Amino acid sequence: MRLEEYWGVGPKTKALLADSIGEAAAIRAIEDADSRALMEAGLSRGRATRILRRASGGEGMAVLATRDTRDVYKSILDLASQFAVTRHAEDRIRVLTPLRDREEMTDRLETVLAAVDAWTALTGTEREAVVEAFEAHDSVAGGERSAVETAVELLDLGVSGGVFDRVADLDREGLADAADALAALGDGGVDRGVDDRLDELRDQYAAVDELAANQSAVVEAVQGSARGADEFREAFRRHVTDETGVPSAAIREAMPGDATDAAGFVGESLRALADDCRSAVEEREAEIVADLEGAIEDAREEVDAAVAAVDDAALFVSLARFADAYDLTRPTFVHDRETVAVAGARNLDLQAADMSVQPVDYAVGDHDIDFPSESAPPTGDRVTVLTGANSGGKTTLLETLCQVQLLAQMGLPVPADAAAVGIVDVVVFHRRHASFNAGVLESTLQTVVPPLTDAGRTLMLVDEFEAITEPGSAADLLHGLVTLTVDEDALGVFVTHLADDLEPLPDEARTDGIFAEGLNPDLDLSVDYQPRFGTVGKSTPEFIVSRLVANADDRTERAGFETLAAAVGQEAVQRTLADAKWSEN
Repeated sequence: MRLEEYWGVGPKTKALLADSIGEAAAIRAIEDADSRALMEAGLSRGRATRILRRASGGEGMAVLATRDTRDVYKSILDLASQFAVTRHAEDRIRVLTPLRDREEMTDRLETVLAAVDAWTALTGTEREAVVEAFEAHDSVAGGERSAVETAVELLDLGVSGGVFDRVADLDREGLADAADALAALGDGGVDRGVDDRLDELRDQYAAVDELAANQSAVVEAVQGSARGADEFREAFRRHVTDETGVPSAAIREAMPGDATDAAGFVGESLRALADDCRSAVEEREAEIVADLEGAIEDAREEVDAAVAAVDDAALFVSLARFADAYDLTRPTFVHDRETVAVAGARNLDLQAADMSVQPVDYAVGDHDIDFPSESAPPTGDRVTVLTGANSGGKTTLLETLCQVQLLAQMGLPVPADAAAVGIVDVVVFHRRHASFNAGVLESTLQTVVPPLTDAGRTLMLVDEFEAITEPGSAADLLHGLVTLTVDEDALGVFVTHLADDLEPLPDEARTDGIFAEGLNPDLDLSVDYQPRFGTVGKSTPEFIVSRLVANADDRTERAGFETLAAAVGQEAVQRTLADAKWSEN
């Protein structure tokens, strides 16, 4: 495959990569998902990530059929990347995509769960030390040296098991020597403190160079103690030795034999001596570099193993921290049928915002989860119509199902006590977009219908489809979409307020409902977010009107809301207010 055939590699990017590291190396970096190499070649992290995501997971990206599905996917990556222990691990998280092969999903899932076991087995102090080991030597900034030093620190910590096994198998002493050599080389040269003789030669060269820049001062200092040419030469030698530490023999060797005046003699001597000192520095540095590079090459196999082991450990420690923070668990992959069933499911975004979360049980398709609740979701219904109260969590439930499906197909644990997931080819998640025009309706239908009619397994998660067209047609179109989902053997959850207008539903579909239970003493809506299966939920506008009546300070305003109370049922409103007051007392 040619470089320009990769997604995102246009003429400018191709030229940049080719000029920097060569086409073959650039292709190898893309195939290996090596963001470090692409960034060192001059690409921004964002662009490198986008190219690698498409190159390594192009087929998986096709699962993300809609903008809203992609938004959920990006939100997952954003949350997971917050737990990255290195920048390279963050980049690797951001190129994770849904997988197509069930075996690949299982392999990644097993690795992540083993990492979770190893991570949670550490004490709090050990966890802090592990994170510090990665953060102190970030593997993007430090390259080989960083990875080797991190490996040595992890070996010194004695961590093992799961994600740390490959690190534990490394040769600590050999890596320590390689780390010293890599540190000594610095940014392509030998750092100070590595070799005393090299430091001495560098100091002498710097001192001679400074004298050469102030020749007139040297002439003046020497002339005061010399009566003739021979005495001048000796006085010059002594002065330069005292000022630079260069041996007398080296100074004499640099002196010209035929200088005609003091200034010419001093200038020519110092220039020659500076050249000699520079050559001595370069020769000594070349010797040290050769020794250091030899030591690194002697440990090349171990160094390469350390880089790979540390990079993988950083990735899976990061994912383990993410899974631990959100209490993610192993999903069960269903082989012989399509389903998405969750027990005790939680929305990641609500958890991230530290909001109170009521876990919910829900399922579409065939499942065999042993639900703890008495009202377990029925099995067998491939499509559900979800109804109920405004602000009742219907959209959140759709988003949670989308999160579970995508995480599972990415080979990652999910936010639920238990989950059974069938593998789908496409996830169509469509949030409510309140734009009421023909263009929005047409574009929405073009987005959600083709995945249903194309060959493949589809999960439909559609929120308030009726919001994009007039009420008279909304129920007919939605009924058609539910029927099409059933006919195409897809899975689907459709949120709507038009459940009564959709009857009769196909036999394979059911109606579920979320119910508001009243107002709490603060007059906030109290909702049971757990859907009730096989029943239509109620929007209960009397609760909302009751709150408006209770909160109205202006007499005229209150009278207006009381008119609405009469319209929705004055008795129900008064009962709601009485219940709220009773609860407060």
